[in-house]
Amino acid sequence: MYKRVLLKLSGEALGGNSGTGIDPDTVEGVVCQLVELNKRGVEVAIVVGGGNFWRGRQGVAMNKVTADHMGMIATVMNALALQDAIEKKGVPTRVQTALSIPDVAEPFILRKALRHFECGRIVIFACGTGNPYFTTDSGAALRAAEIKADVLLMAKNVDGVYDSDPKVNKNAKKLDELSYMEVLNKNIAVMDFTSVTMCMENKVPIVAFGLAEKDSIVRAASGERIGTIIH
Repeated sequence: MYKRVLLKLSGEALGGNSGTGIDPDTVEGVVCQLVELNKRGVEVAIVVGGGNFWRGRQGVAMNKVTADHMGMIATVMNALALQDAIEKKGVPTRVQTALSIPDVAEPFILRKALRHFECGRIVIFACGTGNPYFTTDSGAALRAAEIKADVLLMAKNVDGVYDSDPKVNKNAKKLDELSYMEVLNKNIAVMDFTSVTMCMENKVPIVAFGLAEKDSIVRAASGERIGTIIH
């Protein structure tokens, strides 16, 4: 089992089948697994997206920076929802944001985040990197490197990485293992290139797996070979 993990959750994942809003059953399933990992002594950090409320690319008619800032604010709503659900199960959490919203959450301070792990808290990072033009995947890769996570867990809507789109090609082949350079050279859609490069430079392995699979977060954090590992 990994000692410290960073889980990247998309906003759409929290929206359940519709991909919008917050689906209570989906959140419950995720939170139960996070609480179980906490009980097992795993230090858990989460980076959450905001696509169930707003995606920067939706704002095609507006300034790109404005659209991206709206997306960052959407991630805060998801972070607070996760915090509330986790703490109702008796596990302390902290939300840290890359944008300063002191009345709602802590600003991201690395030393404080590390101290929260020592105190048995789950830490939820919101607002991505705090900069426009960067995805929340980039935020996940950055935070994973900063906290020295043993692995970056990418919860996806498919059960791993395929050589082509399995929704289009019924003969698509699932890939159990890839190198960072294979992902970059073959233009495989797992994360954006900035994120993959950052993980490669900081030697953070990536496990992409299906969120809908039973106990998938616990299994991935336990080192079980599910999904696709990129290293």
